[in-house]
Amino acid sequence: MLGIQTFARTTAAERFCRDALALTARLFRLWRRFRGGGMDRSELIRKSIPLQKRFFALCEQHLDSEEEEVRVLATALFKHCDRLFVFIEHPGVEPTNNSAERALRHAVIWRKGCFGNQSAKGEVATARLLTVARTCVTQSRSTLEFLSESVRRHRAGLPPLSLLQ
Repeated sequence: MLGIQTFARTTAAERFCRDALALTARLFRLWRRFRGGGMDRSELIRKSIPLQKRFFALCEQHLDSEEEEVRVLATALFKHCDRLFVFIEHPGVEPTNNSAERALRHAVIWRKGCFGNQSAKGEVATARLLTVARTCVTQSRSTLEFLSESVRRHRAGLPPLSLLQ
């Protein structure tokens, strides 16, 4: 509720935020049931359609809100409503960015521990090395082997290895 009070300066804004969060909570309860094996994807889709429609209608109701923050948020959500629910119909798509944040965690810890870089070139080199390391982990490849082979190829004038699959 603290987040709503921070954003919502009026009763109408607070109601919009509360209603949007309530619909989102219901959708996530369905998602957790689906992920836990309590329903199949077709049932998830069927049960989520009324919630999606209500979310879309809620945003549509606030497109002309007198409060600018509400109007801007409602417009953005309304405009991208079709993208907000992609995770329901498409296997492999997650509803949150938790996996992306977990992937960045080691880079963030490293950056804090070494106090960043001292130059723009150092930033670019660090970004590239961290990208290679994370991509190799994701692809179950050895980062050391990839980097060693990359240096060998560079020195021999051969085309570089690719991280794209």
